[in-house]
Amino acid sequence: MFSQERNRQTSQPRRAVLAAGIAAAGSGLLAACSDGAPDRNRREGAPGPAPARSAPPQDGTQAPPAGTPSPERPTQGLTLTATPSTVDLGGGHTVRTWTYNDELPGREVRVTAGETLKLTVNNHLPEATTVHWHGIAVRNDMDGVPNVTQRPIAAGTSFTYRFHVPHPGTYWFHPHLGLQLDSGLYAPLIVDDPNEPLSYDREWVIVLDDWIDGVNGSTPQDVFAQLRKGKPAMGHGSGHDNDHDARGERERDDPPSRPRGGIDAGYGPPWAHVPGRRDDDPSAPPYGGKGTYRLMKGAFSKLLGGHAGNVDYPHYLVNGRTSADPTQFKAKPGERIRLRIINAGAETAFRVALGGHQLTITHSDGFPVQPHKVDSLLLGMAERYDALITVKSGVFPFTALAEGKGGAAMAVLRAGSGATPEPSARPAELNRNVLVSSRRLQPHESVALDRRRPDRQIKLFLTGSMREFDWGIDHRPYSPDRIHEVERGERVRLVVINATDMWHPVHLHGHTYGLAGIGSPGARKDTTVVLPHRKLVADFDADNPGLWMLHCHNIYHSESGMMTTLGYR
Repeated sequence: MFSQERNRQTSQPRRAVLAAGIAAAGSGLLAACSDGAPDRNRREGAPGPAPARSAPPQDGTQAPPAGTPSPERPTQGLTLTATPSTVDLGGGHTVRTWTYNDELPGREVRVTAGETLKLTVNNHLPEATTVHWHGIAVRNDMDGVPNVTQRPIAAGTSFTYRFHVPHPGTYWFHPHLGLQLDSGLYAPLIVDDPNEPLSYDREWVIVLDDWIDGVNGSTPQDVFAQLRKGKPAMGHGSGHDNDHDARGERERDDPPSRPRGGIDAGYGPPWAHVPGRRDDDPSAPPYGGKGTYRLMKGAFSKLLGGHAGNVDYPHYLVNGRTSADPTQFKAKPGERIRLRIINAGAETAFRVALGGHQLTITHSDGFPVQPHKVDSLLLGMAERYDALITVKSGVFPFTALAEGKGGAAMAVLRAGSGATPEPSARPAELNRNVLVSSRRLQPHESVALDRRRPDRQIKLFLTGSMREFDWGIDHRPYSPDRIHEVERGERVRLVVINATDMWHPVHLHGHTYGLAGIGSPGARKDTTVVLPHRKLVADFDADNPGLWMLHCHNIYHSESGMMTTLGYR
């Protein structure tokens, strides 16, 4: 499997392409952390106190700060336009939403480890936005967290992200502002290894999503209002008018009636203006029926420790397509394919399997692991897994089951003649040898953390309830003034205790950590599902100074307050 030879062809997933845009550049620096921002390979430097928080400036394009070495490889210059779009989900479902360059998912960005990525974002949305490079150890001022590492990119303006890309692997990018992730604003970021040890013939990049935006007038803002019962957002809300009446062309012909304002305006309970009913109204229409009531009860998964989720998504997608008109990948029998699987969903875990095939897991969250054979695997939001398959002859469903929710997405592997599988296809592999937790994986020796003892431990409690939807950390919602201080050069142990009855995918920005507490250094990760009343123990090296978010990657949980900040110079 691990060979110095590679004969590979890259196959792009099917996308709904409607238009493209170009942009001019702008850039900002985190004032408190921009002095001598290090290259990712630099470990020296005296430790210091956590940085003071100040609003970063937004001005013209700037070169990397003093102290950042010139890249060994050339800069990749790309443009990305965030814009309102009409997209075809397949099966007769066309919706208005927001996308990158009018594509769903956004066009894959591909670079080689060691290069500097330069990408200009042109904001054609009616409100501000940012881009977060999920899993990449970027320089802090490029991390895309609004009013923490950069000022939001205002409507009608541009911003250029420029950063060294240190590690190969499967990553992705998305906004980090409000509920924008639960639209079509996401895309894969693939970082090639210049000395790729795997041998395979083709790649299949598979992006999973749960979809609600624009369906019968539904919006993520309506869903959040229903979940929060009118309480304002406590996360990185935009601070702009989130009402879709103000968004103009994103609205359908038959929008639900609701007052001006939006989530951040703190308007009243959702049942005051949203068609549908309260949780305790027995006269409501069925879940998922026409209208904008999108909450569900009874979503249960043993694998997730009980309650599976709160949002009743009408569609689940693979590479932007529903099961009614699935994306198809063509290969030849006997070929070896590298699957790069990304869960870009906002509130749904997916259990995935490829009918008739076993998966050999090779990477988790971009970092290599010891090869591990499974029939299926479970991905929380924002997790990524790479796997190898050897193609059999025939036509096979790749099924992504919305764990505990009853729905599914599907794609098709076509390596011979045969009918396209029905949308109801459920491969037997879904219920055999399921990889539920990356704790079963061992890191490849090239990326395993050493056995250094932690210099500091940070203990955090995930708190809140599904009934009140008051998610927070240590019984407090997110506050930009609360910073957990570490020092540069430390080995930091994170202990994240889930004190709730709900599962949470916990993501740390700017670093990968090694799963700890299992007898030996565990797989390298940046996002891990923490089951109810269980804990995550993870070690990371403080080698990338700045202000870094730690949060639940359920977008509705993080916006209601389940996030906090780690910081160091």
